Amino acid sequence: MTTALICGVGGQDGAYLARLLLDKGYRVVGTSRDAQVSSFANLAKLGILDQVERESMALTDFRSTLQTLAKADPDEVYNLAGQTSVGLSFQQPVEAIESIGLGTLNLLESIRFLDKSIKLYNASSSECFGDTAGRAADEQTPFHPRSPYAVAKAAAFWTGVNYREAYGLFVANGILFNHESPLRPTRFVTRKIIAAACRIKTGEQQGLQLGDIAVSRDWGWAPEYVDAMWRMLQVPAAGDFVIATGHSYTLQQFVAAAFEEVGLDWRDHVTFDPGLRRPSEIMTSTGNAGKARELLGWSAVQAMPQIVRSLVRAERDGGIAE
Repeated sequence: MTTALICGVGGQDGAYLARLLLDKGYRVVGTSRDAQVSSFANLAKLGILDQVERESMALTDFRSTLQTLAKADPDEVYNLAGQTSVGLSFQQPVEAIESIGLGTLNLLESIRFLDKSIKLYNASSSECFGDTAGRAADEQTPFHPRSPYAVAKAAAFWTGVNYREAYGLFVANGILFNHESPLRPTRFVTRKIIAAACRIKTGEQQGLQLGDIAVSRDWGWAPEYVDAMWRMLQVPAAGDFVIATGHSYTLQQFVAAAFEEVGLDWRDHVTFDPGLRRPSEIMTSTGNAGKARELLGWSAVQAMPQIVRSLVRAERDGGIAE
């Protein structure tokens, strides 16, 4: 039986990945900073809580990381831990750099120290590219990070490449563009929009405040993107892959689609708060997943319009859209 260790199993991607690997017959071990008090609510929502072995691990603590890897004895490690919010990283930049940059380094050093054939998937981010200016970024596009989160992700990316080249470790960086699901926390703007549209429709909320709705993003579906993560560790040689739909939509289009789905005109309910703008913003972000299509046999199925419908349906039903 193949064993996978998922660092950050309680998040959106961690939960969907755990379900995918369990379906493939894996033994799945998942970590959080304190597994004794964490609710692992997303695992419970997917009905897999009892199937995942749960361990406490602090990625910023090398001893904790090494001990957890030695105990779990994994064949594959998926690094999905660390700070996940671009906006929060402006408020907590040190935590962003440490949890992502140092956390990734500790994982790589632990794998090197154990001297076992462990394959590592490292969660990189489209945020590393910065503004793509209307061009679809691929694996050769230079990085221009515009937030502490993106700086940390870029550092973790190159640390992984260095360990792959210097020590021969199997390290795959997944440069994932935005991907959504009902498991997204409400602090993320997409979930905030969906929840607000549904509550405004039922009279539970009066309006919605947003920042810059002219920004454009390449939105995908999280359950599809975790399949790409798994595929990156099944190929003979480790590499880095952009994962995206190749289609970009403005946040205004996302808002309009969400409100239309509940039978409302967004212009009657949305106002703008300049205070919600970030210190530095990415106006356009689009990805080219041609390499993943060619080498992994992966391509996105759902794009923004279908994703909005799935999110609204899940929000209304209180369930988990597939």
